[in-house]
Amino acid sequence: MNEQFSIKGKVAVITGAGGVLGGSIAGSFIEAGARVAALDIRPEQLEARVAELTAGGGEAIGIVGNVLDVASLEKVAADVVAKWGRVDILLNIAGGNTPGGTLAPDAEFFDMPVAEWEKVTNLNMNGTVYPSMVFGRVMARQKSGVIINVSSMAAYSAITRVPGYSAAKSAVANFTQWLATEMAMKYGEGVRVNAIAPGFFIGDQNRAVLINPDGSLTDRSKKVLAKTPMGRFGDIAELNGAVQFLCSPAAGFITGAVLPVDGGFSAFSGV
Repeated sequence: MNEQFSIKGKVAVITGAGGVLGGSIAGSFIEAGARVAALDIRPEQLEARVAELTAGGGEAIGIVGNVLDVASLEKVAADVVAKWGRVDILLNIAGGNTPGGTLAPDAEFFDMPVAEWEKVTNLNMNGTVYPSMVFGRVMARQKSGVIINVSSMAAYSAITRVPGYSAAKSAVANFTQWLATEMAMKYGEGVRVNAIAPGFFIGDQNRAVLINPDGSLTDRSKKVLAKTPMGRFGDIAELNGAVQFLCSPAAGFITGAVLPVDGGFSAFSGV
């Protein structure tokens, strides 16, 4: 049974690996015996991440790349294939909201700078589509591979103040289903595409809107927890197992799925 859930020896490309979520998943993949190509646009964070991943003997490389630059991604793909011969897994972790893409409580949507809308939608939507195009081509040639995207609770129902992020993550969920059917019908059952939809986790990007300077919960946090049946925020490590499962042979008949990891947030009406 353990072999069913194994990703040992698999080659995984992880975008946004310098961030908290990408780093957590990368670490769990190294522990599971996978080989990790960590991709990030920030050299200093990437260097620190690779040092962390290889400290215990894990097999990992760091490659500076931009998920919004197809030429950059094609170079990454060529480097990974040259080193390890294949790409088994693509984790599209790069993304997130931007300060300018979050409306202040008293701000109007109509005053949101178009440049900020484009920045957040481009990062989250095209930052998923472009890597899928480049690394998906490798998988199509191999007739095998797994792509995992990151959607959000914002794709399930309206969450105030984050219009661009919500629209982009909804697009990611739809694109996941579209690409899953495209890959399966054209390249066979060996190429699968799924997504996770995280609930609420406290990270660098959302800490200021969820936690007050004195450490107490903001009004927004209280609303989140009131609609989360488990009554708490998630721990970032609680996403690792879901991702590994979807990448493993145990999920061999799962494609086009968006898996909530949310403490019941998406299931609860609030009543």
